[in-house]
Amino acid sequence: MNVKDRLKLPPVAMPEQDPKARIRNLDEVPLGYTPEMAMEEAKRCLQCRTPFCVEGCPVGIDIPGFIKFIEDGDFKGAIRKMKERNLLPAVCGRVCPQEEQCQLFCTVGKAKKDPCKSVMIGKLERFIADWERTSGEQEKPAPVKPSGKKVAVIGGGPAGLTVAGDLVKYGHDVTVFEALHKAGGVLVYGIPEFRLPKEIVQSEVDYLESLGVKFRYNYVIGKTLPIAHILENYDAAFIGTGAGLPRFMRVDGENLLGVLSANEYLTRANLMKAYDFPRTDTPIVKGKKVITVGGGNVAMDCARTALRMGAERSLIVYRRAEEQMPARLEEIHHAREEGVEFHLLQNPVRLVGDDKGWICGAEVIKMELGEPDSSGRRRPVPVEGSEFIEETDTLIVAIGNSPNPLVPECFPELEVTRWGGIVVNEITGQTSVPGVFAGGDIVLGAATVILAMGHGRRAARAMNLYLSSGRWVDLDKAMDLCRAEVH
Repeated sequence: MNVKDRLKLPPVAMPEQDPKARIRNLDEVPLGYTPEMAMEEAKRCLQCRTPFCVEGCPVGIDIPGFIKFIEDGDFKGAIRKMKERNLLPAVCGRVCPQEEQCQLFCTVGKAKKDPCKSVMIGKLERFIADWERTSGEQEKPAPVKPSGKKVAVIGGGPAGLTVAGDLVKYGHDVTVFEALHKAGGVLVYGIPEFRLPKEIVQSEVDYLESLGVKFRYNYVIGKTLPIAHILENYDAAFIGTGAGLPRFMRVDGENLLGVLSANEYLTRANLMKAYDFPRTDTPIVKGKKVITVGGGNVAMDCARTALRMGAERSLIVYRRAEEQMPARLEEIHHAREEGVEFHLLQNPVRLVGDDKGWICGAEVIKMELGEPDSSGRRRPVPVEGSEFIEETDTLIVAIGNSPNPLVPECFPELEVTRWGGIVVNEITGQTSVPGVFAGGDIVLGAATVILAMGHGRRAARAMNLYLSSGRWVDLDKAMDLCRAEVH
């Protein structure tokens, strides 16, 4: 098929649950491609000589390569090509913002002057990962000779899992220390079941275990096990403890009952299965009218979860306009389809409680957009005298997270930023302590899964150099090799 004919092909829509049905269950909303759908969508790829989509991928997947295999019906070849760069394709295909990364650079979307018409790279990534999981044709790398080196990975989130998978392929003995009772980090405690089924995450963890990665659960490094033990018993360490410290609005009434951080709300609903109460022993506040403050993906997750928990009304209150929302367009679209109400250019300034200490309302002020701030978005400015009371019995604060402070506080030798993130070389992930590397949200703040994985990929490459040489990594050499690894 020539280029002109490929450009005429429309995107293949992925089937989804009906909105009225899905707010009554926790099943995944998109239903996935059939093999025929995936092969049809793969035909839209132009197989560009200069694949700009690869430059938009933080882990440097050979996108035209794996898509060509799908087009030809060689799904085993496609997953083999995918796993050269990405060991978590089922996760990335579901939650990564491809529209801001690989698909943004797609030549098809540029030719049509519409990024929504780009090749559906993320949906094809999901398809090929799901095909591997359900077909029994699991692709594994060839065994390698053990290096004799031991590595500790602190935190089993996206960055830590990527580091573990890459380093075990180099032959190193890798142990992941996870504070929770399951690995996955934000993938299991933060992202809801209807966006990322937990069996998907577990299958990815099981795959890493089959490669030789060891997992130690309920280990809070710095409490259960001191940092000194890690430094004494392992040849290198990676810190990927994420951004689990919730931010609050700092307004009067924020300590009222019925006011929750997004972290607590989603952890109860997801990891601790509060949706299945009382069969599970995790209670959760189930408001009739729930306000979620914020405009990112986490806010969408909270607002959509509230509907599934039985809320009669679920409101998003966001201080900017919809165009400034950091949430994925797909998540905003799904939330609106499900009945989430968007109250834009509004911001709570005070929370009101009843005589029993429960929230009963939020004093909200209207906003207007001023000049751009440091984020590049127009700054929200309060409209004087526009305050009003929005009644509510539950309010969820989803305005962001800060780096998890536990490991840095127990490890004073680590250099940290003023907001608590670990300082690293941005290419290699090296910290101020020889043999200790870091990446993901503990460095970036709350970012995306694929950016955390990109950090893990680069750090693993540099850690392998460090372990091979037994000394502090030569930065110039490591940076050149890590750039080559990504691109």
